[in-house]
Amino acid sequence: MSDFFDSNVLLYADDASAGTKTSTARELLRVAMTRRTAVISTQVLQEFYVNARKKLKLDGPAARARVEVYSTFEVVAVTPALILAAIDLNRLDSISFWDALIIRAAEHAGCDTLYSEDLQAGRRFGPVRVVNPFA
Repeated sequence: MSDFFDSNVLLYADDASAGTKTSTARELLRVAMTRRTAVISTQVLQEFYVNARKKLKLDGPAARARVEVYSTFEVVAVTPALILAAIDLNRLDSISFWDALIIRAAEHAGCDTLYSEDLQAGRRFGPVRVVNPFA
């Protein structure tokens, strides 16, 4: 049983202005780190870094340090096969390509839960169930 985290959850964990979303994200990550069930993808690492710099205004070294911490999670490398699978999901289900790539990475890692604010909460994609922890 593994938990896949979308970049928005990681960003809320560092966003002091996000109110209860910050504490919710931190607790989810703490539990997953303790249980060693946290999974992300190289896409999530990239999105986190870019948005931590842009939206959270973290300086380069601080954002890089956070990426180093998140790199200790199980990390799914985005491969051509995952990209093709995401393209198929995008075409068949009218989901954005980037969301489809997150879903396929979660599925590839054998995750049963995908924590994301951006996808339809409760929806299933094969064995992966989307959970909006902030709803």
